[in-house]
Amino acid sequence: MGTNLRSVIYVFLLLFVVVFTVNAQNRRPKNVQVAVKAKWQGTPLLLEAGELISKESKQLFWEFNEAWLDSDGDSDCKSARDCLLKISTQASTLLAKPVASLFQFSLTLRSASPRVVLYRQLADESLSSFPHGDDPSASHCCWVDTGSSLFYDVADLLPWLASTATAGDAAQGPELFDFDHVHFDSKAGTPVAVLYGAVGTGCFREFHLSLSQAAKEGKVTYVVRPVLPSGCESKTRPCGAIGARDNVSLAGYGVELALKNMEYKAMDDSAIKKGITLEDPRTEDLSQDVRGFIFSKILDRKPELRSEVMAFRDYLLSSTVSDTLDVWELKDLGHQTAQRIVHASDPLQSMQEINQNFPSVVSSLSRMKLNESIKDEILSNQRMVPPGKALLALNGALLNIEDMDLYMLMDLAHQELSLANQFSKLKIPDGAIRKLLLTTPLPEPDSYRVDFRSEHVNYLNNLEEDDMYKRWRSNLNESIDTLRSLYENQVPVRFGVILYSTQLIKNIEDNGGQIQSYDAETNAQVKEDISTMIIRLFLYIKEHHGIQTAFQFLGNVNRLRTESADSSEEDIEQQHVDGAFVETILPKVKSPPQEILLKLQQEHTLKEASEASSMFVFKLGLAKLKCSFLMNGLVFDSVEEETLLNAMNDELPKIQEQVYYGQIESRTNVLDKLLSESGLSRYNPQIIGGGKNKPRYVSLASSTKSGESMLDDVNYLHSSESSDDVKYVTHLLAVDVTTKKGMKLLHEGVRYLIGGSKSARLGVLFSSSPNVDPYSLLFIKFFEITASSFSHKEKALHFLDKLCSFYEREYLFKTSVESGSSQMPIDKVLELAEEYGLSSKAYRSRLVESLDEELRKRMMKVAQFLSWEVGLESDANAIISNGRVIFPVDERTFMGHDLHLLESMEFNQRVKPVQEIIEGIEWQGVDPDLLTSKYFSDVFMLVSSAMATRDRSSESARFEVLSSEYSAVLLGDENATIHIDAVIDPLSPTGQKLASLLQVLQKHVQTSMRIVLNPMSSLVDIPLKNYYRYVLPNTDDYSSTNFDVDGPKAFFANMPLSKTLTMNLDVPEPWLVEPVIAIHDLDNILLENLGDTTTLQGVFEVESLVLTGHCSEKDHEAPRGLQLILGTKNRPHLVDTLVMANLGYWQMKVSPGVWYLQLAPGRSSELYVLKGGNDGSQDQSSLKRITIDDLRGKVVHLEVVKKKGKEHEKLLVPTDGDDGVQQNNERGSWNSNFLKWASGFVGGRQQSMKEVAKKENEKGGRHGKTINIFSIASGHLYERFLKIMILSVLKNTNRPVKFWFIKNYLSPQFKDVIPHMAQEYNFEYELITYKWPSWLHKQKEKQRIIWAYKILFLDVIFPLSLEKVIFVDADQIIRTDMGELYDMDIKGRPLAYTPFCDNNKEMDGYRFWRQGFWREHLRGRPYHISALYVVDLVKFRETAAGDNLRVFYETLSKDPNSLSNLDQASCSIWFPHLDLPNYAQHTVPIFSLPQEWLWCESWCGNATKSKARTIDLCNNPMTKEPKLQGARRIVTEWPDLDLEARKFTAKILGEDIELNEPVAAAATDEPNPPPSSDISEDSEQDLESKDEL
Repeated sequence: MGTNLRSVIYVFLLLFVVVFTVNAQNRRPKNVQVAVKAKWQGTPLLLEAGELISKESKQLFWEFNEAWLDSDGDSDCKSARDCLLKISTQASTLLAKPVASLFQFSLTLRSASPRVVLYRQLADESLSSFPHGDDPSASHCCWVDTGSSLFYDVADLLPWLASTATAGDAAQGPELFDFDHVHFDSKAGTPVAVLYGAVGTGCFREFHLSLSQAAKEGKVTYVVRPVLPSGCESKTRPCGAIGARDNVSLAGYGVELALKNMEYKAMDDSAIKKGITLEDPRTEDLSQDVRGFIFSKILDRKPELRSEVMAFRDYLLSSTVSDTLDVWELKDLGHQTAQRIVHASDPLQSMQEINQNFPSVVSSLSRMKLNESIKDEILSNQRMVPPGKALLALNGALLNIEDMDLYMLMDLAHQELSLANQFSKLKIPDGAIRKLLLTTPLPEPDSYRVDFRSEHVNYLNNLEEDDMYKRWRSNLNESIDTLRSLYENQVPVRFGVILYSTQLIKNIEDNGGQIQSYDAETNAQVKEDISTMIIRLFLYIKEHHGIQTAFQFLGNVNRLRTESADSSEEDIEQQHVDGAFVETILPKVKSPPQEILLKLQQEHTLKEASEASSMFVFKLGLAKLKCSFLMNGLVFDSVEEETLLNAMNDELPKIQEQVYYGQIESRTNVLDKLLSESGLSRYNPQIIGGGKNKPRYVSLASSTKSGESMLDDVNYLHSSESSDDVKYVTHLLAVDVTTKKGMKLLHEGVRYLIGGSKSARLGVLFSSSPNVDPYSLLFIKFFEITASSFSHKEKALHFLDKLCSFYEREYLFKTSVESGSSQMPIDKVLELAEEYGLSSKAYRSRLVESLDEELRKRMMKVAQFLSWEVGLESDANAIISNGRVIFPVDERTFMGHDLHLLESMEFNQRVKPVQEIIEGIEWQGVDPDLLTSKYFSDVFMLVSSAMATRDRSSESARFEVLSSEYSAVLLGDENATIHIDAVIDPLSPTGQKLASLLQVLQKHVQTSMRIVLNPMSSLVDIPLKNYYRYVLPNTDDYSSTNFDVDGPKAFFANMPLSKTLTMNLDVPEPWLVEPVIAIHDLDNILLENLGDTTTLQGVFEVESLVLTGHCSEKDHEAPRGLQLILGTKNRPHLVDTLVMANLGYWQMKVSPGVWYLQLAPGRSSELYVLKGGNDGSQDQSSLKRITIDDLRGKVVHLEVVKKKGKEHEKLLVPTDGDDGVQQNNERGSWNSNFLKWASGFVGGRQQSMKEVAKKENEKGGRHGKTINIFSIASGHLYERFLKIMILSVLKNTNRPVKFWFIKNYLSPQFKDVIPHMAQEYNFEYELITYKWPSWLHKQKEKQRIIWAYKILFLDVIFPLSLEKVIFVDADQIIRTDMGELYDMDIKGRPLAYTPFCDNNKEMDGYRFWRQGFWREHLRGRPYHISALYVVDLVKFRETAAGDNLRVFYETLSKDPNSLSNLDQASCSIWFPHLDLPNYAQHTVPIFSLPQEWLWCESWCGNATKSKARTIDLCNNPMTKEPKLQGARRIVTEWPDLDLEARKFTAKILGEDIELNEPVAAAATDEPNPPPSSDISEDSEQDLESKDEL
């Protein structure tokens, strides 16, 4: 029966196909194919594999290379695919199974290619540093760089290796980076040898064998930088050059083909060009469901009917395209889609098929019967999450979907799998690993409070008792509004001071944290510093005459200092203090104040109290800040009034919130509450961090390899009677005992434990050179023996304290003493040990010289661990607390209290979240005897350090509150390492991308998923009017017949023939992409015009990556206008930019490599310095090194500080104002220098091009000041208009002209033609671009994004040297000399626009600005048209016009209610380029140009046409006349200009030109009525017409 039924179906199918085929022959299906390539030359897959595997472990890089060198397994590889499998297999043997699967996918994704390109940059710099010897053209496949010379041959290298023992090259060697591959046998401190070469080449093997042997012998630090130089592809093994021959084809991006609104015909009517086949298009996936048919199964059964079956499939696909539905069909469309997805056998595949082909499937979806249970559950969930809202969490941490891309997702997945692998090596059970990975870290506080409560605080006022505050109500709940009002009108605040002496602080630092004591005789001879004297006098006056008088005394000191003619600004002299004291107490005492002063000075009254005040400041850690203030414990290192007010402004809402929730009541002591809850006992910004200075962590678990770790040899010290307790925090002190810094750190560590710590232990890593002097070695021996054998003894710590003091005092800097005298310190130390109850016999048995070599080996291991694992110098003094690295350590101010602070912070922030999980583990497979307190302490140390290295958000969401019985998709095993929670609207652009990303995770990573579908419940329009493909790599991209790599592509099969489509790319945020091959107009794709071509093809290129950042100045607004330059060490200025006021944002274009960022010469570097690293250094010449080694770009946070003496100077000096002459002089001073300097921004090559152009201009009769004109075009039609506009400008002026075009949207053909056109017609041009900032709300439609570029980035898109520019619409025709407009005085306004005409009365119904919101907002100001405007860029930047416009745009574009106010009642769409400057003209003033500068028929009418200086082809919302038809009818000269431009283009491109253009009525300047329209006057204005207003 079943067979018969199938036969009937096939008979029906065949009958249908026979009938259908006749018609289908005339409409063959058409496809679209898109590829994106990197700009850089290809990189070998083998080298990329090494970089990927090194992410797992640095040692694995060497194991992978050794395995490849030892194997000839690729000799039997006959194709690229064989090589891919061979490389993957080789790597997989070294990786855990889950990581291996991800590795293979990442390899095909080519995610490590930028790292190899970076090495190529370093290789080029290496070669350029030295001559190539006799033959400069010689190409070398391998060479070794030692910093002082290059070796191209092993024979030349060997003598150098033999001489390294005596050479001092270590200091002169090449600079090493965190990403470098350092051979694991290399000994820190030895000379550096960097091998540039590729595994697989013969020369690499030879160099590697010699260098690895030298590294084992301790001669060199051997480093490999993998590079396959150009021309060496043929000299490597079969698989060594796979991927290196052509530019890298990328994946991880989306392509959309959107159905375009063609109410106005805006397509080029030039002859359609014939397509070319760039590469064989990929075959389509036939396993997808099409209207209930699975065509792959049909073809399996009836292969002989392939052409007919495929024709039938094409018909089904093309006949169902829809971009409109009736209201009743839209009502439940979202719920119907959710039902289809949930019930599918492969829900993710079903979601992808639906939302990526939505116009073709929407009709069938809308006819599906809906299950009400699904609808009810979705509506129930939408009470907790807004309809259409998208959320995505990986292992509990919310991800930013807007910034999410495939590369980021793979990095996050690898991070989780790598952690799971590390934890499993620690024998942690799988269940506990999952719990650990699901743990969300606590958010890092932005600021911390320091508990300063003490008798040493001297308060000026008392809010509780002073009469002036009695009018305050006692009940805060009733008076919070009053409190805010009082604050705004100078709310009473309690002020106090803590006084200290800088000299006394220095004394304390020099004396190991104690005040140096003197006997009575010496004390009388020691001269007291002035600060201590002031403190004593202040305390005396406070005690005898009250706090107000004491503060008056301080004021008098300062007044006398400033009034003193012979005193410098900073100095306070004894006479000032004496005079202030006498002046202050004179009215209040009977006896002469001079006698009182003399007595106080002689008797040192209140000395202890004044010293105690300084000691209190030292212990708080605030002395380094010189002068600071604390707002309820929050520390500010600036005491400016502005800082105080800002701090109060920030603090008040926090207190208000606690009052609102009842946490602060009438009788609450607010200060006590705040400081008791979160107050720290000490301030150390290096430990506290906060803000942008994120702590640095290393995973100590990743350094634990196969049971062998340097940390296994560490013996830990504990506070008394706590050695058997589990320690949650482990402090590792890296100490060089031959330095004062190192011993101070060690000594403080011992004192810290003596002071008592129940939850931390301390291990010492002796980082001294193995060649230390015998006394230092002896000290290390004693210390280690004590730690290993006596750490449980009660007095062991006290012995070590004395041992440190003894060593520091007697032997720290002694390096050579008679050999016999070494016995003396041993005996003394053993006596000391016996005093503290430690057996001297145990020491003597382990002090034998035979153990010295073992100790030296351990010290070498420490040096390697610090260098290769932690990234520190081998002899560094540093602290590593549960993986957190504190370096450098300031030994002068560092105290044991800082270790307490570090312990507290690490426990609260990182241990607490995992404490319960680890303590609840049921250990299996571990010997119970091993489960000691040390074992658990190790686990806490290793786990918390590994967890801290995660790049993970602290935000989470409660997905469990959403129901998932009917409307959710549950996938995967609940025991999976990675769990995904998602809330998705499947019919949204986000859903289109996420469907593909989640499929990748499901296929290549072990995941469990819970996807709750959240479609919009009440649709008023089709939600998706596009086709979408997300491009993923595949092994099919690698040829199975040769060594070619084809690369991934987006393939759209059977696209609608008669619908106009526009292409747009959805690329990762850092990519700057442009089309490089596109025969057809990608803005207006009409596939029925392709002719015989079946596949329209486009190739895009990642022109560059975008480096972005934020620049801040502490306690101030962002330094708007600060200029930054970026380059390499050899060429420091390659790229430049300036800092916006908006978030201090800046961006630059970069490629993979090592870059250096610095302040630009001139005003920026005169006023500011870059703030250094964690040590807070402020080196004026400091460079910030930035490494670009992946496709994810970088976000860099810069902090700058004003130079001393420049604190009150402004970066941007106004160039005009009321005091005309003076201001003009200013403009001529630094601004002229600035412009002169900025003129170099364009770069040497373009500068020379300008000189050539200048000479050409003079030859061509062009002279005078250059006119700069800016325009933007997208699509072939507007590029055609643009050429006509260029010609019309040039034919009406004799001045030089430079055109500026935004290159993002220009076609390859235009970019090919424009250089020839510039040469032929004698003009300059420059292509500019600016990546839309991620923080700025982005328009959804491509056209709106293009329009926004006209206005939003004018201050940053042009070189800083450009002073003025005119924007001219592409479809404009110029009839005058634009030099007149360029020279026009626009009265100091940043912008000049032409107001709308009002003499065409037929259009009155469309003049929305005369009514409603706009009428009220404009208040008599004109509404301007955006087709032509002048920008005074100097004024624009000075007045922050760009920043203001972006603020207006951000506010308005996000709020649909605001947008609806901005337009006439009938239109709720907002146009940034048009509405924004008009809306903001109260803040960014506009100069109104004379009406004649812009004429368009729609608004101006024919009466004024004869006076028009420019004519704009704006759309007419009444007639909707096609662009080209209007152009020929309205503008007399347009056909001739068009013909000239088309002939020139055809000549350059080698094409024929067809002259059979449609004939229109001849245009004249006489009144010429437009075509009649049958559209009523109250028709809704079309969105595109408003753009062309």
